[in-house]
Amino acid sequence: MSVCASIGTVGGAARGASAALAGSQAGAAVGVVAGPLGATLGSISGALLGGLTGGVGGCTLGAQLGDKLDRHVLANNLCLDCGQRFNLPV
Repeated sequence: MSVCASIGTVGGAARGASAALAGSQAGAAVGVVAGPLGATLGSISGALLGGLTGGVGGCTLGAQLGDKLDRHVLANNLCLDCGQRFNLPV
C-alpha cells in the first residue's frame, strides 16, 4: 500500500505541477487588482496550492489502489488457524 501511495504522490504532484501553472495564472489574474506585488503573491500561492492539491489527491488514490492490491491480488491475508496465505474474493 505504501508503494502505491508513494507512486500516487509522485504522479499527483506531477499533475499538480501542471495544475499549478493554471493556478498561478488564475492567482496572478486575481492578484492584479492589488498591483504587481499582488500578482506575484497570487501567482506563487496559486502554484503552491495546485501542487499540494495534486500531491494529496495522488497519495489518497494511490493508497486506495495499494489497499485493493494488498487485499485481493498479493495474497497478504493469513489464516491464523493453518497459516495459509490467501486473497479476499473480489
